[in-house]
Parts: sequence; structure tokens; C-alpha cells
Amino acid sequence: MNLLQWIRSILYIIQVTIMLPVIGVIWAPWAMVSKRGAYAGCTAYARWAIWTAGWMLNLRCEVRGTPPEGAALVPAKHQSFLDILLIYSALPMPKFILKNQLRWAPFLGQYVKKMEMIFVDRGKRGAAITKMLADVKAGQREPGQLVIYPQGTRSAPGAVLPYKVGAAILYEQLKQPCYPVATNAGVFWPRRGLYRKPGVAVVDFLPPIPAGLPREEFVAQLEEKIETTSEALLEESGYAHLYAKD
Repeated sequence: MNLLQWIRSILYIIQVTIMLPVIGVIWAPWAMVSKRGAYAGCTAYARWAIWTAGWMLNLRCEVRGTPPEGAALVPAKHQSFLDILLIYSALPMPKFILKNQLRWAPFLGQYVKKMEMIFVDRGKRGAAITKMLADVKAGQREPGQLVIYPQGTRSAPGAVLPYKVGAAILYEQLKQPCYPVATNAGVFWPRRGLYRKPGVAVVDFLPPIPAGLPREEFVAQLEEKIETTSEALLEESGYAHLYAKD
């Protein structure tokens, strides 16, 4: 770690934190009366954070593959807030499944509620899945790309957490193609800490898994695609030695 990158990281975090309420207030009049306005405000913030990361941190962000344009299930590797921004900015109508606490986050909570994102209580597994399915079914009136984190939480680069049942249940219910997403974003923008590394952060939309597969086959394909590609992106990052397993 070098001192200059530390300074850049701290300045970046300060400005991107300040810009969240600033952009939230600027877009608020439109967002209060229109879902499209809420989407536009969040898109403006995501693009700002990605753009400023490029010249402030020397952290270039790249979206690979072909994001879906129509209704689809998008199970994604989750390592960092950065991969959320990249996935959001790449999809025309993203609908995220989010932890319930975000409902009450200043500015962000008001926006995601207006966009009719789906909230789940991770501490109540059975009830959470039932509610998630009901909310997803209700939201199908307006097709979009449903983003779920199949491991249920952020994972460190190189770590393999178990895949939970939610993505498989949605796959069976929605009967839509599934676009797995791999990433190495956590290498550059970690879950904890202030230091942001320079380099190329990637989210990769992988070839779709067709609808209609048996659950076991779907889960096996999903995990293999996401984990194999995420591991390759970690190697590509140039920082794999920092996450070497014993």
C-alpha cells in the first residue's frame, strides 16, 4: 500500500459519501412522483461513483458479457458495494433483492422503495422466502431483471460460501433464463477498510442458463459458472497472491 493511494482512497470515499445525499436531493422531486425518476437518480449516482473511481483511484470498471435486456433472473457474486453499482448501471430495469435494513437507509431507502425493490429479512429464513416469492410474483406485472445474491451476503475474494436455496426457488417459479454474474470487485473495493486498490474491477455476465432444468442441475451449473469465472478474475486482477489459500 502506498501513501498516495491512501490519500486518493480517503478523498474518494469522502466525496462519494457526500454526493449520495446531494444527488438524492437533486433528483428527489422527480423521484417522489415517478419510479422512472428514482431509477434516474440512482443511475446518476452509480455513474458518478464509477466515473470518479477511474480518475481519482486509477480504478477502471468494466462490464463484460451481454447483460439481459428482457425479463431474467440474475444471480450474482457479491463482494463489494462496487459490484452492485456496476450491475445496476448495466441493466435496463434491475430489481434487487435486498436485506430489510436498507429499507430505512437515508436517501437510498426512499429510492429503493420507490423502485419497488424486494426486501427480505435474512434472520427469518422460511418466512423470508415465502414473502420474497410473493413480492416477486406481485412485481412481475412490470418485467425486469431480478438480481439476487445466491450466497446471501458479501464474500471475500477467493472465499467460497455455500449457495442458498433462494435462487433455485426463484428459477423454478419464474421460468426465465438465468444470467450468472461473476466479479472481482472486492479485490479493489473491500467489504471493510478505506483503502481502494488501482486496477480493473470487472463484473462478467456469463452465458445464460436456460429455464426448465432440474434444481440440482441448475444449482451445479450456477455455482460452477460463477465460482470458476470469479476465481479467474481474481487471478487476472494481479492481486491473487493476497488471497492465496494455505
